[in-house]
Amino acid sequence: MPVQSKAASKKAPRASTRVRHILCEKHAKKEEALAKLNAGSKFDEVAREFSEDKARAGGSLGWKTKGALMPEFENVAFELEASTTNSPKWAECKTSEGYHIIMVEGRK
Repeated sequence: MPVQSKAASKKAPRASTRVRHILCEKHAKKEEALAKLNAGSKFDEVAREFSEDKARAGGSLGWKTKGALMPEFENVAFELEASTTNSPKWAECKTSEGYHIIMVEGRK
């Protein structure tokens, strides 16, 4: 069995982010979801109504590490300021899955 060097054992842990999203296949549906968010609706409520994936239950994807998400999504998720579902700060991106509205709840 190889022995880890001291340098390898002191490697910094990978950054994680707790992320939610709203995934819409069509641009028009994403725009409807954005209108609700801009009107002050809670992020998780809008996700339940509009998201078209398995994260419909409030849009939560849980804790994700770098490299676990599509690059376009990850670039946004790891730059976005953390916020709450009651007062969300969000950003958008497009991937091969569709249009995403992304919100970050925390980092570790």
